[in-house]
Amino acid sequence: MNVAVSTTGRFWRWRQFCLSVLLCSLTHTGFAQDAVPSDAADQRAQAVTQVVLGILSYARWPVEPAQLRLCIVGPTEYTDDLVKGTTQASGRPVLVQRLLASSPALGSACDAVYIGKLSSEERNQLFSALSGHAVLSISEGGDQCTVGSLFCLRVADSQVSFEVNLDSVARSGVRIHPSVLQLSRRRSVQP
Repeated sequence: MNVAVSTTGRFWRWRQFCLSVLLCSLTHTGFAQDAVPSDAADQRAQAVTQVVLGILSYARWPVEPAQLRLCIVGPTEYTDDLVKGTTQASGRPVLVQRLLASSPALGSACDAVYIGKLSSEERNQLFSALSGHAVLSISEGGDQCTVGSLFCLRVADSQVSFEVNLDSVARSGVRIHPSVLQLSRRRSVQP
């Protein structure tokens, strides 16, 4: 009788062990798959991140920041990859934070601003706060390029392109390398 109880106990422990190993292996497989873009939205977010980092790497501020401060303003679709924090190809870290369009700290707390969906009043408030500061602005929606943003992204299923508002660039205090201005004339940038 003692042997039967002991065998049953070992059986249940063995079964728990096997289930634990199976669960761990499935969890590990799930984590491995997360590292690779699982769908088109992830690929677009990664492509947007590459384009934004590319634009930032060709920009020069009157006083170069040791750590670039990128502020995200408003609801966005493609910033999941940016929010994780990143480093430019030059090795300069990029500190990413979310701020409200009404934040008085926008001009002094940000070297670059990534703009999502904002009402026209919020956009006016944002650009008022940025006025007089050397801040590079990138709008997620391409339709806003005439309203004050330096760069406007155009995101499609398999490509990301951008437009440049030359008037805004001239007034921003941020110098943009001519190569980026030439790049904006191309139809698209492949991810």
